[in-house]
Amino acid sequence: MADQGEASGRRTRAVAAKKKAIMRAGLALFSRAGLHGVTLDQIAERAQVSKTNLLYYFPSKEALYVAVLRDILDIWLAPLKAFRENLRPREAIGDYIRLKMTVSRDFPEASRLFCLEILQGAPLLKAELAGSLKALIEEKSAIIRGWVQGGELAACEPYHLIFMIWATTQHYADFATQIEAVTGQTLQNAVFFQQAVDNVQRMLMDGLIPR
Repeated sequence: MADQGEASGRRTRAVAAKKKAIMRAGLALFSRAGLHGVTLDQIAERAQVSKTNLLYYFPSKEALYVAVLRDILDIWLAPLKAFRENLRPREAIGDYIRLKMTVSRDFPEASRLFCLEILQGAPLLKAELAGSLKALIEEKSAIIRGWVQGGELAACEPYHLIFMIWATTQHYADFATQIEAVTGQTLQNAVFFQQAVDNVQRMLMDGLIPR
């Protein structure tokens, strides 16, 4: 029985590793060329699996693309889900900015693919955006409104504050080539990363000081 359990565990790990390799390959290629600029053969080759094996786990290129996008959405929303009203508002918002910058540093391909999908009208992600994302934004916006009403933050519309944080922090991933061309640096440089976080936090949060 123990041997059977070990064999089952190995198979489970092998399946998980193969699916992860396929999704990683899909992300790398989709983020550069989009859904229609990539073939299943290219993904299979990059993932080092056969096309038949790929289709066993994902029945179509579109199914893989949606799986990759949903995985990205989980990564992208994790910092916002960590946003809690029991924290002091400037601490919570500062932490959110840092976490978003960390996502831009660690998952630039994911950010670029998400941006590409949005620019195309989010044809395969619209239901997710109008459902789980909208509900999450409404939940966190209510927290920010409570801080404003309590005099802990300057008057602001929470939606626009969140949009501004997204636009600023994701710029470092979506336009990384431009940033490197201008500064000679990327977020992989620890000093530049900290400098970017400090400046974004200061410039955004100074506008939230109650007056």
